[in-house]
Amino acid sequence: MPNRQLSESLTIRLLNSYEDLLAVKELEEMIWASDDPVPLHQTMTAVKHGGMVIGAFVGEHLIGFQYSFAGFDGEKAYLCSHTMGIHPEYQKSGVGEKIKRTQQKAAIEKGYDLVLWTYDPLETVNGNLNIRKLGATCTTYIQNCYGEMTDILNAGIPSDRFQVEWWIKRPNVIDILTNPRKRSEMDGFAKPVLHLEINPQGDPEPQSIDLTQEQYEGQLVVAVPAAFQEVKERNFDLALRWRMATRGVFKHYFQNGWLVSDFIKSDRAEPVHYYVMEKANEKRFQTRHFS
Repeated sequence: MPNRQLSESLTIRLLNSYEDLLAVKELEEMIWASDDPVPLHQTMTAVKHGGMVIGAFVGEHLIGFQYSFAGFDGEKAYLCSHTMGIHPEYQKSGVGEKIKRTQQKAAIEKGYDLVLWTYDPLETVNGNLNIRKLGATCTTYIQNCYGEMTDILNAGIPSDRFQVEWWIKRPNVIDILTNPRKRSEMDGFAKPVLHLEINPQGDPEPQSIDLTQEQYEGQLVVAVPAAFQEVKERNFDLALRWRMATRGVFKHYFQNGWLVSDFIKSDRAEPVHYYVMEKANEKRFQTRHFS
């Protein structure tokens, strides 16, 4: 069934009642049929102790949610943004971005200035939302974060993840949320550190990675497949090669003081999009990780 346009009224609000949180659990079960949902008693407890659950409704029907809980690393408190799910009929209609904007405002009201979450860097819809539209940054790459996963999106591929940092009170983030970034082209001085070729089937293939640019003063760009799940469906071995190639690039440069600062969507005809990396500069980027 094609995705519905949000011609109907959309409302987004924080949830705390038993009935609303039960609806969240049921929606989560529907979206990830092969995975266990977050227990109802967990979400009910979390919202009473620094966490939150946000629901998106069309009329009286819950069509999206986001669940977060309070986090602490021994030095700093933050909001851990754990799961977000959108009903398949409403995906790619901007619901996720609207939920995250609500989360930003609610988190500030609760006293947070930092929100953390993980996502698969090869899922470019998430990359475009998290990095480009929301202004999150990343300096942390977690190898096989969740171990072996069996759902349709992750089965057979190591569950590597970016852990992103969203500094929700920072002026640059507020500016991005207030004045969305216009479509950008790759800087002519940006240096690619993952080289690729296009195979006869039209899929991009990683050929080599460049781990020698730690001292470069400009931007580095890392190509990733524009449609990773389609690549995986056509050529599983190629999808695995992409996981290993990007793992090597990101782990190396993060460990040498670089961060992901932007995401560039190519034209539809191109089979890759790009992450932009810059040197982590404390005057420009607030981050907890300078390694």
